[in-house]
Amino acid sequence: MKRQSAKVIIDGRARNWLGVNFWSRAGGPRMWRDYDPVLVREELRSMRDLGLNVTRSFAYWPDFMPQPNTLDETSVERFVDFLDAHLEVGLTTIPSFIVGHMSGQNWDPAWRNDRNIFTDVWFVAQQAWYIRELVARVADHPAIEAWLLTNEIPIYGDWVNRGIGTIDHASVTSWAQILIDAVRAGGSHAPVSVGDGAWGVEVTGADNGFRVREIEPLVDFHGPHVYRMETDPVRQNLGAAFICEILDIGGKPVVMEEFGVTSDYVSEEHAANYYRQILHNTLLAGATGWLAWNNTDYDSLADVEPYSHHPFEMHFGITDKNGAIKPQGHELRLFADLLERIDASGLTRPDSDVVLIVPSYLEAQYPFTQPQDKAVVFDVSRQAYVSAREADIPVGVAREFDGLPADARLYLLPSAKQFTAPGWAFLRSRAHAGATVYASSFLGEHRTQRGTWWPDLDETFGVRRLSRYGLVDPVTADEVYFHFQQDFGNIRAGETLRFPVAGNEDSRAYLAVESAGADVIAVDGQGRPALLRHRTGAGQFVLSTYPVEYFAARIPNVNPSDAWRVYSALAHEAGAAPDVWVETPDVVVGTLVHDNGTEYIWVVSQSDTHATVTVSSSRGRLTDLDGHRREQVELDPYGVKVLRREDEPQ
Repeated sequence: MKRQSAKVIIDGRARNWLGVNFWSRAGGPRMWRDYDPVLVREELRSMRDLGLNVTRSFAYWPDFMPQPNTLDETSVERFVDFLDAHLEVGLTTIPSFIVGHMSGQNWDPAWRNDRNIFTDVWFVAQQAWYIRELVARVADHPAIEAWLLTNEIPIYGDWVNRGIGTIDHASVTSWAQILIDAVRAGGSHAPVSVGDGAWGVEVTGADNGFRVREIEPLVDFHGPHVYRMETDPVRQNLGAAFICEILDIGGKPVVMEEFGVTSDYVSEEHAANYYRQILHNTLLAGATGWLAWNNTDYDSLADVEPYSHHPFEMHFGITDKNGAIKPQGHELRLFADLLERIDASGLTRPDSDVVLIVPSYLEAQYPFTQPQDKAVVFDVSRQAYVSAREADIPVGVAREFDGLPADARLYLLPSAKQFTAPGWAFLRSRAHAGATVYASSFLGEHRTQRGTWWPDLDETFGVRRLSRYGLVDPVTADEVYFHFQQDFGNIRAGETLRFPVAGNEDSRAYLAVESAGADVIAVDGQGRPALLRHRTGAGQFVLSTYPVEYFAARIPNVNPSDAWRVYSALAHEAGAAPDVWVETPDVVVGTLVHDNGTEYIWVVSQSDTHATVTVSSSRGRLTDLDGHRREQVELDPYGVKVLRREDEPQ
C-alpha cells in the first residue's frame, strides 16, 4: 500500500516547516499590548539561528477585536511590524485568528455575552468579519506562510462543559467553511487549516464535533496537537507518529502543529530525548512540518493569568527566561541541519506490503455500539503499531472505513472484538489470493454483546469453538506463554514467548478452541491452542486465541512486548520481511527515499542506555552520511543515527 507522504506546496515547491509557536517574553498572550519591537526581533533572530524557518503567531482576539465590527488599529500596526521583523531575520509566520483558548484559560472578547461560537448567526458573522478584515490588511505580506482559524477551538467552544447540549458536527463544519471563505474573501490564497488539534472521532474515538473527514475537504493540511500522558516509554516515543499515520485522510499533509514539554515536568536530558524522538519518528510517519510549543519561557509573567494558576505553562520554551537555548532547542538545531543536508522536501516513504487494520468501529456511528469500544480500537491499534515498528516492519496503517488496500502480503487485525461482515469477506478473499491474514481474539471490556463479532469464525480459521454463551474463559495467570510446536517464520520450534496479562473480568479472557483442520503453531502453558494457522487457497489465516496487543496496551512499561516476535514471524511467513533491520526491539529502523533515488535509513534507539547495534540490509551497503561504510552503529540513550543505502560497487 502507498503510505502518506503528502507535502505542503507553496508557489509550486514542497515546504518542510520547522518552527515554534510564538509569544514574546514581553507580555505572552498580551504581547500586543506590551509590544517591544526590539525584543521581538531578538527573539525571532534566536529562532532563525537555530535553523528554524517559520513561527506560528496568534492574534489575541480580545485585543484585536475589542468591539463588534472593529479592529484595534494599534494591534494591527504592531502585527504588521511583527511581520516585517520576520522578513528582516528570514522567517515566515502562520497567524491564528480566534484566540480563544490559550495555556489553560479561555479568553472571551468582552462583547461575546456567552453566545454560541458555532451556531449563533450574528456571532459567526462577527468572526468571519474579523478574519476577512484582518486578512485584507496583510494578505499580500510576504511573511505570511499560511493561516490557522483558531487555537484549540474545541476547548474554547466546549459545548458539554458549557451546558449547551450535544455537539453538532454539521454546524461545526459549516462554521469552518464560513471562516475559511472569509480568509479567501480577504484576498489570501495561502494554505489554511482549522487549528483544532485534530482531536476528532477519527483519532480519539470521541466525537467532539470536529470530524476530520468533514473538515478535510476545506483545509490544506491536518495539524495534530500532541501532549499525551503515557505509561510506557515506547508508546510515548511512537505515539505522535501513530497519530500522524491515522491522519492519512484525504491525502492531505500532516503538520505537527503543537508538541512540546514543560521543564517543570521533565529533566533537561529527557526533554531533549522527547524532542528527538517526536521529530524523527513523526518524520518517518509522514509528517511534513513541526511547530514546537513554544519559543520561550515566561518567568516575568508569573503574577498574571494564565501563568499564575497554571505555572507549569511558563516553562515550555526552547529558550529560557533570559533567551538562552535549552536542550530541546539544540535538538531542533540538529534536526534542521539534517533536513537541510538530506533535502527533506524531496523525501517520501516507500510502499508497504504490511497493513495494520484500524477497524471502522473507531469512528463510525454504528447503532447500539458502546463508546468504550472506540477507545479500545485506538489503544490496541497503537500498541500493534509499536510492535510492528519494534520488528522493523515498514507497516502501513489503513482504516477499514476507507476500504482496505488489496495489494498487501500481510494484514494485521489486532485484538479486534468488532469488524464488519464486508471486512471479513474482503480478508477471506485476500487470504484465498495468497495473503497472510492475522487476527487476535478479543471479547471487549464490557458486557454489552461481549464476544467476537466474527462471522464464520470456525470455517475461516479452521477451528471449533468451545466457548459458552454469556460467559468468558478467564485468564487467571499473570502471564501467558506461547510454546512453539513447530517453526513459524523466524521463530524456531521449542521457543517460548511470554505475554503479561491485564484487563478486567470481561476482557481478561481467551478464545477457547480446538483445531478442526488448522495447524497448532503454539500452545499455552496448559497445552491449549494459542496460535493456529489455517491454509486457504494460496494464502493463510493465523489466529491468536489471546488478545496479546490488548494485554500490552493496558500494562505500564511493557514494551518491547513479545508481540514484536510474532509480527516479525508473520512478515517472514508472508514474504514481507523488512529489507533493513536490527536484531533487537530496543532499536527501530525506518526508511525514507529521496526523489533522486537516494535511500536514507533511520536507526532510532528506544533504550535508556548506550547501545551498539548491527544494522543488516538485504541489498546494497550502508554508509554514514559522509560515505563511510557502517554496519555497526553506536547510539546514545534514545539516540538517532541516519545512514544511507548505496549499491555495492561493481
